[in-house]
Amino acid sequence: MGDRDKDVEILALRHQITVLERQLGADTRVRFAPEDRAFLAALLTSLSREFLRRLRLLIQPDTVLRWHRDLTRRRHARTCWPKRRGRPPTVRSIRVLILRLVRENPSWGYRRVHGELTTLGIKVAPSTVWEILKQAGLDPAPERASTTWVDFLRLQADTLPAADFIETITLNGQRQYILAVIEHATRRVRVLGTTAHPSASWVI
Repeated sequence: MGDRDKDVEILALRHQITVLERQLGADTRVRFAPEDRAFLAALLTSLSREFLRRLRLLIQPDTVLRWHRDLTRRRHARTCWPKRRGRPPTVRSIRVLILRLVRENPSWGYRRVHGELTTLGIKVAPSTVWEILKQAGLDPAPERASTTWVDFLRLQADTLPAADFIETITLNGQRQYILAVIEHATRRVRVLGTTAHPSASWVI
């Protein structure tokens, strides 16, 4: 296309814009799609602001420059995004160390564990320690440190017997007291002796 043809096309386009502005009115704003903004910003940003003011545009020159700044900012931000969003995962060795400290010290809470890690020079947030304990299914320190009667019996079943007296009457009508012991581990009952007069010295 020659220069004369280009001039004719430019004049025709400018006149069509004038007609559209006259029909739309001064208060009507033309809405541009994101791809339209990107195209115009890339096309016109190489021109100076003074030259942009002389062009017949539906938008202000400052608007074109703002579109170009937004486009550049988004492209720069997209290239700087990390491959994985959010906080990086905790190193596996630190997770293993945290779980080991808690299992060897049931009375320690997550803040005590955090303090011990800080002493060792390991930088990790208290909330991270709490999350690791929660994911491992470990209860808070008060619940881990408390021992129920059932748990106590289960731990001491091999060494802790239960002793009691059983009262009975013999065939000749004499009342006897039987000292018996039951082993929790085997449920076996052992009779230690009988007496008609249970006393402390006899029991000993």
